[in-house]
Amino acid sequence: MAARWSDGFGELVVRARDGGMRARVPLEIATSYRARTKGLLGRDSLDGALLLSPANSIHTFRMRMPIDVAYLDRRLRVISVRTMPPGRLGRPRLRARHVVEAGAGTMEGWGLKAGAVVEVMRGED
Repeated sequence: MAARWSDGFGELVVRARDGGMRARVPLEIATSYRARTKGLLGRDSLDGALLLSPANSIHTFRMRMPIDVAYLDRRLRVISVRTMPPGRLGRPRLRARHVVEAGAGTMEGWGLKAGAVVEVMRGED
């Protein structure tokens, strides 16, 4: 299942192990080089999450806040979740195709952890 999106907005749906819905999160989608490069730079907070695609690593240089980072494979299964303070370089995850970023501590509340499956619902821009 190859995922293809364009810059814009949508919703991140976190699925429970039984396939039910665990959480619905407002989502910004960044797929262009320009949008992925800007990411969360210059922001003090984020309402929901930011999807970077394609991506298999990130950095937090020049960021103002710590963030949670979820690395997703091509089937949108979470490979790993890390919390990163500003000024760090994350190591690339070879199987990762997408990265989700959110404010530090929020992903745990959504049930987003290794092995979880997410869905990206494209919204109206």
